[in-house]
Amino acid sequence: MTDLSAQALSLREQARIINDLLAERLNTLLPALMEKNKIDCWIITSREYNEDPILKTMLPAEWLNARRRTIFVFCNNPREKKFEKLAIARYDAGAAISGSWDVRQFPDQWDALVNLISLRAPQRIAVNTSASFAHADGLDHTEYVELLKKLPEMYKGRVVSAEPLAVGWLETRTEHEMEIYPQLITYTHQFIAEAFSEKVITPGITSTEDVEWWLRQRIRESGFDTWFHPSVSVQRNDSTKLRSDFGGHPGVQVILPGDLLHVDFGITYLRLNTDVQEHAYVLRAGEKAAPEGLQMAFARANRLQDILTEQFGEGRTGNEILAAALAQAKKEGITAAIYTHPIGYHGHAAGPAIGLWDQQGGVAGSGDYPMHYRTAYSIELNASVAVPEWKKNVRMMLEEDGYFDEKGFRFINGRQKDIYLIPRVLGNLGN
Repeated sequence: MTDLSAQALSLREQARIINDLLAERLNTLLPALMEKNKIDCWIITSREYNEDPILKTMLPAEWLNARRRTIFVFCNNPREKKFEKLAIARYDAGAAISGSWDVRQFPDQWDALVNLISLRAPQRIAVNTSASFAHADGLDHTEYVELLKKLPEMYKGRVVSAEPLAVGWLETRTEHEMEIYPQLITYTHQFIAEAFSEKVITPGITSTEDVEWWLRQRIRESGFDTWFHPSVSVQRNDSTKLRSDFGGHPGVQVILPGDLLHVDFGITYLRLNTDVQEHAYVLRAGEKAAPEGLQMAFARANRLQDILTEQFGEGRTGNEILAAALAQAKKEGITAAIYTHPIGYHGHAAGPAIGLWDQQGGVAGSGDYPMHYRTAYSIELNASVAVPEWKKNVRMMLEEDGYFDEKGFRFINGRQKDIYLIPRVLGNLGN
């Protein structure tokens, strides 16, 4: 087994990388996004412990929360080739955002903000309000009321939703981030491979809950974190039928020979997230492979992944991609459900929703958002397939993280193409 305990960097080194990535994004990505969306001024304000989701992505690594009230202001003037990153704060917000509040001149923090705006006279002032994306709806009611109360009348009509800018900030991955992301996927795959092995699972003794908590403990000891509690479930050759929904946890089960195991697991590292679902089969006495029907079912799920990602295209909405993929799956005789989502700063991130498990006809709002280049996705779906040996349907639930740019779609660091075997020799990830 691969020992991952030393592979997470020290907290100090992680902070250096996070701050480098942030500076790069603020200095190169943000001004381009503001120009693209015709935003002259972007105001992000939050109070300590009630942070806007976007503001948290802009805090220096040494800041775990906002300080009292933290106001970030980004001003872009392409005509003068001037881009400013300012904090209405008593001090700089790390090296990337300069403090710009003279408390002696403006004892009231809002007055300092109004002075800054008046000096720059922006035509479009963006704030974080959004009906479709919670990530872009971080301006709370009190802050909104205070801002509008202080803002001069001539500027109130210039306030617009920052939704396209905010989603663009969250969903766009930089080249440097995509140099790092494959490592996160490798770690995620290795954790799952270790969990789905004889090192962790003793049939007849180990429970699904044991494996879930082993994963939680293992990643913490290895210096990583997670954004959700892992889930491990079982399908087996018995009279149990597939549920028509995904509501509720299947409950704790002792793992037995002949079980098909499923895990949903992700890690958080360097402010980026992964989200992966894979399968393992527990060999019965005398077996050297999973039943052929399970292998064929798994291949059908792999094909569904390809059907979906073949529909990716810049400017296509999540709903358009979903409908086209489901239509092609139906043509090929695959009983499919697709519920793919963007990934990045958040596990369920901002960007085009490509179905929800209970909304296969399309998702209002986020499903109408178009796909853009340089964005990452969790390719999450399932194929329900009849397995002759079990005389019932089995649901192959897969999820692997991928990236879409001008060259097309690719899985960031491979995907599972064969069911893990317990016990087994590790190493069955393919491209």
